[in-house]
This record gives sequence, C-alpha cells and structure tokens, in this order.
Amino acid sequence: MAQFDYFVVFAEMRTGSNFLESNINAFDGLVCHGEAYNPSFVGYPNGSKTLGVSLEDRNEDPFRILEKVRTADGLNGFRYFNDHDPRVLDAMLEDKRCAKIILTRNPIESYVSWKIAKSTGQWKLTDVKRLREDTISFNADEFRDHINKLQAFQIRLLNTLQKFGQTAFYVDYEDLQDIEIMNGLASYLGIDERLEALDKSLKKQNPSSLSDKVENFAEMEAALTRLDRFNLNRTPNFEPRRGPAVPSYIAAPNSPLMFMPIKSGPIDVVKNWLAGLDEGQPTDLISKFTQKSLRQWKRQATGHRSFAVVRHPVARAHAAFCSKILSTEKGSFTEIRNVLRNQFKLPIPATYPDPSYGTTEHRVAFLAFLKFIKSNLGGQTAMRVDAHWATQSQALQGFAEYALPDLILREDRLEEDLAILASQVGKTTMPTVPEATDQYADLLHGIYDAEVESAVHDVYQRDYIAFGYGPYA
Repeated sequence: MAQFDYFVVFAEMRTGSNFLESNINAFDGLVCHGEAYNPSFVGYPNGSKTLGVSLEDRNEDPFRILEKVRTADGLNGFRYFNDHDPRVLDAMLEDKRCAKIILTRNPIESYVSWKIAKSTGQWKLTDVKRLREDTISFNADEFRDHINKLQAFQIRLLNTLQKFGQTAFYVDYEDLQDIEIMNGLASYLGIDERLEALDKSLKKQNPSSLSDKVENFAEMEAALTRLDRFNLNRTPNFEPRRGPAVPSYIAAPNSPLMFMPIKSGPIDVVKNWLAGLDEGQPTDLISKFTQKSLRQWKRQATGHRSFAVVRHPVARAHAAFCSKILSTEKGSFTEIRNVLRNQFKLPIPATYPDPSYGTTEHRVAFLAFLKFIKSNLGGQTAMRVDAHWATQSQALQGFAEYALPDLILREDRLEEDLAILASQVGKTTMPTVPEATDQYADLLHGIYDAEVESAVHDVYQRDYIAFGYGPYA
C-alpha cells in the first residue's frame, strides 16, 4: 500500500517553487497542480479550474479541491504558501497520508527577487530574450516583516509535524539543481522512476550578485548586521503551558463582571470588592464554572467584562513563599515544603511561626526559595511548576485558550483600575479598596533590598518585560 495519498509543497514566493513543480511533473505518476489555494486564483493565474473545481467552488468549500487531489489518478499535490487559504492548513498538517515537501531559500535572496519581480511584473522566465531586469531599494522594515512571516510559518510547520509524529522532505533553493536530490524526493514519495536530467525550461531570472541588484547595498548590509539572526536576546522559556483554568473564574452576584484570578495575587481583596459591588457577601459570588456554564453566563450577562489582576513579581513570589512554603497552616504545600527542607536544604523551621525564625532567616530562606523557583521554571526539578509561582504571562496565555480578559489590572493602582471597570458596567458607586492589599507586605519590606530585587528579576524576567515592571521599591 502506498504511504501517501497526496502531497503538498510548502514554499513561498521566489523560492524556486515553479522550478520544483516542473521537475515533480516530469515524473510519471506525479502531478502538481500549481497554487491550488492562492487567494486570487485556483492553480495558475490564467486557469479557471483545477481538477474541475473553480475558484468560487473552492472558496465556498475549501475541502472540495483537497478531496479531488487526494482521489485523482497517480499521486497529486499542489504548492501552498503562508498566505494561502488557512482553512485547510491544519487538516493537511495533521494528515499522515499527506506527504510534506518544505522548500526554503535564503530570505534576503527571496526578498530581493520578490521586489524585482514586483517591479518588472515578470514572475516566470522561459526565454532569456524576454528577461526584464531592474534594481531595487532595500527597506529594512519591509524585510523585517517579510522574515517574521516566513519564520512564524516555518515554526508552525515544524511544531505541528513534531506534535503528530511526522517528518517532511526538506529542499533548499540550491538543491533544486541537484538531480540526485530530485530523485531522492521521488523515492520519498514512493515513486520508482528516476530522472536522467532536470527540466531546464525555466530560467533563473536574476543570476547576478546581490550587490548588483540592490541600489542601497551598503545600507542593507548595515541593517542585516543589526538583525538578531540567532535570537540571542530571547528569554528562554521552558515553563509548561497552563490551561484556561475555567473553574477558578469568579463572577459578581448580579453585575456582568468576571474575575480571572492569577494565584498568589490579591484574590481575596478582589473577591470582597466584587461581592460588595452588588451589596453582597463573598458567599454570593458565582464560581466553579465549567466551559458550558461559562458560555451560558456570557449569553445572559449582556455587556459583560472579564478581568485579571497582576502583582509585582517581587510581591507575588514572596506571597507564594509565605502562604504555600513557609506556612504550615491548612492550604500550604506540606509535601513540597518537606522536599525543599530535606533535599534543597531550604532554611525554614519545621513549623511556623517559630521564635528562632526572624528577619535575617526570612531573607536567607526567601533567596533560597527563589533559587529553587529558577530551577523549577527551567524544568530542572522533578516537582510540578505550581500556578502560585508560575509566571503571570503564562497564566494569561492559558486563559487565552478559552477566554481573553477584557482588562488586565495592576495591584499598585487597583482602586483606580476597579473604578474604571465598575463604570464600564454602569456602576456609579463602588466599595472601597483596602490600602494594604498584600498581607505579607510588612514582612517583605523588612527583607527587601537590591539583592532580593535582582534575584526575583532573574527568575521572572518575562513578567518584568511583559508588564513593564521596574524595581519593587
């Protein structure tokens, strides 16, 4: 039984996809049908139908042409670019019966070639006598957008194939002139035939060097040196993804307000405010949502608003430490606490409070906890990354899988932000917000210094960048 039912060539403009298609079509039993999902045409610019499917038919039902390609005689396929009809992309990527061919080219070369073709109007060359030549001006912002789109698409291809346990046949622009690689592609597709020579009907349009094709070549060189090609400034993120945490959401008794709590934040303060807004008690709040009941609430709560509250990373890490690790009261993480004391030598007492545990000991213990958190978030410990000390950025990304918050409020200006929120749902008065929203603030002020700030910043750099935080005090 053949391994594949059809194939897709993932490529971009000016990567040599026309040349690759002409050589694929040189094999008996292989048929490539052009750009079957180009937004402006189906198959080829001058064509009206592909496998009997018109542009109108395809736009109405994109899977119609996919089924035609899958069931046509021989092994059929088409070329697909990052701006083609997105409705079929996931279906193709997840289908193990679909062979994936990924064609790439040096992005600066494809960019310059695209600019020249756009200027001359010549996208394909079969006769050098008809060659139209031109030079172009390099635009740094335009190129940055160009490469960002290419990289994002390539990452999506790679990650989806990884998740579904698949691999692709990679071809670079320079490989297109290698007949052995073209024959290797045929072998990958399950074709026994081998070519003796490549199809030479298509000619390279711009064979000269980049310096001859770019008017401001020196400016282009300077701009490219400033690009972070290896993404050296990226903050590595090994933190596991978090789900939307729908059961944790809390709605006001009557007002159309939904609170999406981030753990180790001022949750109780916000719950009291939310209940008081409708002159109720915290027990009147609506909670324990499922995705179904949340949808029902949204349908009924006309003009609803959802919100989350972020806390400064120093205060939040300290609150997580005090409430879940230092504390031995109900609700603390007893097992993790014991592991941290015994294996990580976290210098905290067996029970808390303890008369021997003072400010000096608290500072040392908190710094040791931050060291553990850094390893934990980096995937270097066997313990779970708990939501109480996971990054707030990751928590918000998790929410976004199901419901985005309309507003992200900040603890250090909570009263002003809540007033704006209350006014948006028609409230003219609201409960007061306590001046102190962090019950562990006094303990923190006793140990906070530049070393503590630096240690927290080292752990939560993503949150500092994401929310624009400066030093805690």
